[in-house]
Amino acid sequence: MDLNKQLSAEANNLATALKGDNKMQGNWGELVLEKILESSGLIKDQEYKTQVNTMNDDGERIKPDVIVYLPDNKHLIIDSKVSLVAYNEYLSAEDDTLREQFASQHVQSVRNHIKQLSDKSYHTANGFSTPDFVILFMPVESAFSFAMQFDKDLYSYAWERKIVLVSPTTLLATLRTVASIWKHERQVKNALQIAEEGGKMYDKLVSFVSDLISIGKKMDGAKEDYVEAMKKLTDGTGNLVSRAQKMKDLGAKAAKSLPGPIIERAGE
Repeated sequence: MDLNKQLSAEANNLATALKGDNKMQGNWGELVLEKILESSGLIKDQEYKTQVNTMNDDGERIKPDVIVYLPDNKHLIIDSKVSLVAYNEYLSAEDDTLREQFASQHVQSVRNHIKQLSDKSYHTANGFSTPDFVILFMPVESAFSFAMQFDKDLYSYAWERKIVLVSPTTLLATLRTVASIWKHERQVKNALQIAEEGGKMYDKLVSFVSDLISIGKKMDGAKEDYVEAMKKLTDGTGNLVSRAQKMKDLGAKAAKSLPGPIIERAGE
């Protein structure tokens, strides 16, 4: 019971902090973003990086939350923004007038984030080759859906400022698409490497076969020389073997004897 009370109190404290502390909400939004990146299949520090410092064309230092790398040295910039204060008040309000007021405040907060993000000119960041838009991530699915439904022009307002609004669901789908692109890129790269290595192996095989043919020709030539030498040794009248054997038969002292088949061949 004590543990349950402690957990409940800590949960309430976290909920209170998230509702009223914009800094805490921002940190929480970045944590959600990190979890989505981990689930996307992308490789950290290779296919995406977090908290990258750079400069825009105006000389202002900017720090996008995430840089997602694409093949051909392209990039996607993701910035996490969350504002739950007005949205939470909207959910808690019992009066329709207050609900309408807090709903308008929530949408205005989103619009403010869009304008602030647009003013940073992330698409002009030094060292990045990015599309003309930046992804603005809203980590609360329901808050995202409500804002889009309440303000039908919100998406167009963002697009005109080169901002694309995404929720956890749409961002995960986008990142998994990027992960699939990287997977295909690696497969293509491996296929090219296999083809290159296969070509090298084929060239080496051609050289090896050529050497074998050359060795065979030399062996054939050696065999021909051997046959000619044997003819001189055993063939014809007065060949070397028959003459040597005759000298032995006449009494030449010798400790060894020629092989029988050689003597028989020379005597034929």
